[in-house]
Amino acid sequence: MSTALRLGTRGSQLALYQARTVARLIEEAGGPAATIVVVKTSGDRLQEVPLSEIGGKRLFVKELEDALLNDDIDLAVHSSKDMPAVLPSGLAIAGVLPRAEPHDAVVLPRLTHGPVIKNVSELVTHLGDTPSIGTSSVRRTAQLQRLIPTARFAPIRGNLDTRLRKLDTGEYDAIVLAAAGLTRLGFNDRISLLLPLDISMPAPGQGIIAVEIRDQDDRVRRIVSRITDASTESALVAERAMVEALGGGCQTPIGAMAQETDGRLHLSGLVVSLDGRTEARAEASALAIDAKLLGRQVARALLEKGAGAILAEAQHQQT
Repeated sequence: MSTALRLGTRGSQLALYQARTVARLIEEAGGPAATIVVVKTSGDRLQEVPLSEIGGKRLFVKELEDALLNDDIDLAVHSSKDMPAVLPSGLAIAGVLPRAEPHDAVVLPRLTHGPVIKNVSELVTHLGDTPSIGTSSVRRTAQLQRLIPTARFAPIRGNLDTRLRKLDTGEYDAIVLAAAGLTRLGFNDRISLLLPLDISMPAPGQGIIAVEIRDQDDRVRRIVSRITDASTESALVAERAMVEALGGGCQTPIGAMAQETDGRLHLSGLVVSLDGRTEARAEASALAIDAKLLGRQVARALLEKGAGAILAEAQHQQT
């Protein structure tokens, strides 16, 4: 049990924070020390290209999964929203950390006397008719187009510091990011407004740090189980099962949010057209132990409401 773990991660600021957090928690739980192994992914190398044009967020995990399959690392730490709905054969999610703030966050330029934005209505008024909004997420763009139809949405890539610098130097009027990343890196004060779920449903798995291993590696599985949050694990199982049943990927306009209360899990799901004009919503509840079945149930309800046609059209428009 004393053999050091080889922990794979991307080299971004946020990825390293997540990896070091997992390593620290494993040690605090009595597990072995971990050596951080930085793996450069295709998504990191292609910083100037919109994700929708190069294969989606899967490019942030492929090389890490290859390293696992090649036995170059023992575990990989991911933002779970970047992971494909169906993992490569031989790999599995062994555990997750407690979910951080799952909502999308609007960030405005840093101003000495900037406005205090209290709600969505004030945000829309502040931004005006044709703001430039930075986001590389087709899901966020699709939903926010309904809020501000005349906004100009532009891709924004790079580390968090880079994105905030681009915002503060006037390249964008606002950017939209996962609140979890801002909070984890100490930028909570930059959040101008958390977007309500009815305005912007988060990506499946948003705010959840996941640990991926080789499926047959029982030693590492036992180690990771010590730091796993059961409630978050149930939520992630439900959200991922919904995406898998819909046949969706990381760069598709799908939102999901599962929350557990008193042993029951409630899942809300959304599929929206790329132009934001058409959507399908569904929700259901079940016992937490039936998380996968719950995800499939919500997916069926979405498909009955036209989600299949919406996703097919979205895929056609992106090819």
